Amino acid sequence: MIQMADIREWRTHDVVDTRGHRIGELEAIYVDTSTDEPAMATIRVGLPTRHRLVFVPLDGATLGPGYVKVAHDKALVKQCPSIGTDDVLPAGAEEAVFGHYGLAYKPGANGERQLARR
Repeated sequence: MIQMADIREWRTHDVVDTRGHRIGELEAIYVDTSTDEPAMATIRVGLPTRHRLVFVPLDGATLGPGYVKVAHDKALVKQCPSIGTDDVLPAGAEEAVFGHYGLAYKPGANGERQLARR
């Protein structure tokens, strides 16, 4: 598991898929609110004048010299629901992000969000 202190150092570094193909630039980390462990990252993708942020799970991610390698294919990541570079993930959109990767979505007992940006 990648520790929060470690991954914060990798912001703005490349994110690559399992085959080493560059997906984009690491922008932020989201933690699971029930464990406070890193759960997802946002990656800045797109053209220089039209960036957007896509989400990718950090399960199985590894760090390398100057990059973070995620356990998902570039095409799958780029098709994930996205937000604008200045936007916040709406609570209602969290389930779609988890569903995109076939992950179970588990909000808190009182409907609290599962993800929080750190």
